[in-house]
Amino acid sequence: MCLQRRRKQIGTMLLATVVVLFTASLVVYPEQGFETGIEGLKVFWDVVFPSLLPFFILSDLLLGLGVVNALGVFLEPLMRPVFNVPGVGAFALSMGLAAGYPMDAVIAAKFRRTGACTRVEGERLLAFTNTADPLFMFGAVAVGMFKSPALGGLLALAHYLSALLVGLTFKFYGRKEERYQSPHVDSKPKERVAMWKRAYQEMMRARAADNRPFGKLLGDAVTDSVRTLLMIGGFIIFFAVLLRVMTQIGVVGLLALPLAALFQVIHLNPSLITPLIKGLFEIDIGSAATATASATLVERLSVASAIIAWSGLAVHAQVASVLTDTDIRFRPYVIARIYQAFIAAVLTVVFYKMGIGTRIAMVPHAVAAMAPMTGGLMSWANSLTEITTWVALLAIASAVSLSIHFVKRFKIAFFYSKGA
Repeated sequence: MCLQRRRKQIGTMLLATVVVLFTASLVVYPEQGFETGIEGLKVFWDVVFPSLLPFFILSDLLLGLGVVNALGVFLEPLMRPVFNVPGVGAFALSMGLAAGYPMDAVIAAKFRRTGACTRVEGERLLAFTNTADPLFMFGAVAVGMFKSPALGGLLALAHYLSALLVGLTFKFYGRKEERYQSPHVDSKPKERVAMWKRAYQEMMRARAADNRPFGKLLGDAVTDSVRTLLMIGGFIIFFAVLLRVMTQIGVVGLLALPLAALFQVIHLNPSLITPLIKGLFEIDIGSAATATASATLVERLSVASAIIAWSGLAVHAQVASVLTDTDIRFRPYVIARIYQAFIAAVLTVVFYKMGIGTRIAMVPHAVAAMAPMTGGLMSWANSLTEITTWVALLAIASAVSLSIHFVKRFKIAFFYSKGA
């Protein structure tokens, strides 16, 4: 107990020292801090706030109306055997893909508060649903930073595939702990009910448990979403200013010294050390610095892919704040981010050498090149390509889910017929 108290006291002193030094540095460099704060506020107000607010509100409404619970019934045969999470985890995965950080953490925390998942299941879910949105990789990184739209497909493919590999790995996480918890499924035989009927019953049960009028539900959704987004905006501005001040006083340069030997061992260009350190703190600043480094394209892409998978301490602070009122532990999330960063960097190099991601990305651009000859065909083809992609993904997921469901029903029927 004394040793634990001593460690807590040392930690408090270290944190207090860092905060005092940062405050003093901000006093010394007020102009740089102010300019960076304005830039961070502009990014939040122009990009983050309008893009995430509708998703936050709609997710609250879908949860309150029980729609997510109904979808979980359909997707349980897919999510449970593949990732060992409840079917509602597919909602967190899809919303994370659409809205990006930290949408998955917000939904996972709500699942835990409502009892839709256990603590271990919430940690598994958070491990692989923490993904960047496609608009960020295709638009901001590929087009805005690397000046090459064809690289968006490469980055997105490596990012999402690495996230799925993390999910498959974390399927086995926490199994020993789950043995001491109450089982998810009752050992007594249950009456077989049609999937549509079970989904309807689960939706009505969840709606009755919420029991808020729609006006109250909508008002709470808007209020909670704005409060969460203001917290996210505060972290964006704070970490942007922190990184700028650390660069001004030379802390970033000091942190780069230990990485110089590592970069020599793995044969990476030393010009990528500083961008990598910036990416450890903030994803946008790190990705932009990586794109302008004096290294080969494949080296810059691998480091940028690792930074996107890691997502930065600014995003981690947002996730930690969202999880404060739950019992979901933060350490598995950090381990998953390190693991995904390594996998994403390796996959980026492999796909670049094979030319897989760039070939995928060139398809819509080949269609766009025909626009002068076809008039309105370009926008129609782009929309059709996007719709076809999502329909194909939904069809594959539904087919796998139904196949698992029918196989289970066949096994149950065979068991009963054999017993008879």
